[in-house]
Amino acid sequence: MKCFGIVSVVAALVIASFATAQQASEGQVTGLPTPRFVSMKSSSANVRRGPSTSNQVDWVLRHRGTPLVVLAEYQQWFRIEDVDGEGGWVHTKLLSQRRTILVQEDLLALRETPSNSARKLARLEAGVVLRLGGCQPNWCEASIEGLTGWLPKTGIWGVLPEDVF
Repeated sequence: MKCFGIVSVVAALVIASFATAQQASEGQVTGLPTPRFVSMKSSSANVRRGPSTSNQVDWVLRHRGTPLVVLAEYQQWFRIEDVDGEGGWVHTKLLSQRRTILVQEDLLALRETPSNSARKLARLEAGVVLRLGGCQPNWCEASIEGLTGWLPKTGIWGVLPEDVF
C-alpha cells in the first residue's frame, strides 16, 4: 500500500515536470518568450552552425519577410528554425519582430471575416508570405498587397496554436 502511494507521488512529479518543460521559457537576452516567431528583415542572412561569425555557414536565407521561430538566444544571436525544421544561428540585426505567416495549404481562401462561410477575397498558393495582423483561437487576420482578410490557423505557419492577440 505504501509503495503505491510513493509511486503515485513520483508519477505526479514526473507529469508536473514534463508539463513545465513544455511551457515557453524566457530568452536569456531579450526576456521574451521562446519559442516565438520573428521574420527576416534583410533579403539575405547566413545561418550558422553556432552563435558567432567564426562558425561555419550551413545555408543562406534569401527571402525578406520569411517567418522563423526563435528557439534560443545567445548574446546578439538567435537560434532559429524555418517551416521545414531547418535551423541554425542568425544575428539579431538580420531579423525583425514584425510577424509574418506562410501559407501551407495550396489555394487557401483568404476570407472577409473569420468564418468558413465568409466571402472569399482571394485564393493563396502554398508558400505565399503575408503580414500578420492578429489572431483569434482558430483564425488569423493577415494582409498582402493591400488586401486584408482572415485565414484558418490550420492552413498557415508562423503562429502557435494558442496565439491570440
